[in-house]
Amino acid sequence: MSEAPRVLLAVESLPFRRVIREALTAFRHCEVDDTPSGEHAFEMGLQRRHALYLFALSLPDMRGELLDRLLSKAGPLVHQGLHAAPPVIYLLKPEEAPQWQDLARHARVRGHLFLPPRLDQLMQATASLLPEQC
Repeated sequence: MSEAPRVLLAVESLPFRRVIREALTAFRHCEVDDTPSGEHAFEMGLQRRHALYLFALSLPDMRGELLDRLLSKAGPLVHQGLHAAPPVIYLLKPEEAPQWQDLARHARVRGHLFLPPRLDQLMQATASLLPEQC
């Protein structure tokens, strides 16, 4: 069996991280690296290649779009053969919905999910990005 694609998940809430990690690993062929911190997510993104980023727009130490921009520039410099950063899905609080229009314009952005996460929306958002679990 081929190595599972890795997902980098950064959201402050431990319950949300658990729900997302468990849903993805149960229904998608993937491994999930998760953290509540943007700084730690940046370090994790430099240590390993990821097939997908799932970032909360609001993290305790930086904005999710800043984390994505930093990793999209640094990742190809540290990972041999990587020419572009992976797609990103943003996790939004309902009050952050107006910011979505600006984020949606970026080519790598594949969608958004509102917090708390819903399983059906998570599966729909990742359907074309991660293979189904066998």
